[in-house]
Amino acid sequence: MKTLVFASNNAHKLEEIRAILKGQYEVKSLKDIDCEADIPETGTTFRENALQKATYVKEHFGYDCFADDSGLQVEALNGEPGVYSARYAVKNGRSIEGGKDEANMDVLLEKLSGIDNRKACFRTCVALIYEGQTHFFDGTVEGRIIYEKRGAGGFGYDPLFVPDGYEQTFAELGNEVKNGISHRARAVAKLAAFLRDA
Repeated sequence: MKTLVFASNNAHKLEEIRAILKGQYEVKSLKDIDCEADIPETGTTFRENALQKATYVKEHFGYDCFADDSGLQVEALNGEPGVYSARYAVKNGRSIEGGKDEANMDVLLEKLSGIDNRKACFRTCVALIYEGQTHFFDGTVEGRIIYEKRGAGGFGYDPLFVPDGYEQTFAELGNEVKNGISHRARAVAKLAAFLRDA
């Protein structure tokens, strides 16, 4: 069985991807290959950041590797928070003492105050370095930002995001539904299809 490294230690993401690629690839985490580096993400696009992470692993550890970068883009905010989704509050000079996700959501709600256009989408880009070639797989889910947080599940901006075709937020829908329709699920499905045929 071939080995692939997923440049992440996110247990939930790893579990999801291992289930999809079961029997074909052994998927190792950064921890599994003793990579303790804080891999830089200095790109201005999801694609650049994902490739940066995958390239780091390939160059320093020699494994074929894939990495993802994701974020929320809000139409009325010209695509913000975008690549800064995980550090939006900090970028806007806010304290994250009460929790990073909470602070990020509070900043987003403030910026959207008085704005009727709530259209938004989550995007993921997966960069794969495989047998000397680089491939990209994108996933998007369209939806809208609501006016106050709802739901206890998920992470990030999930309590504020209602995907098109649903009335509940990602935080209310639960992991099973979310993982079937999410931006990451769509990108990973394309990655899995490619690897099955590789």
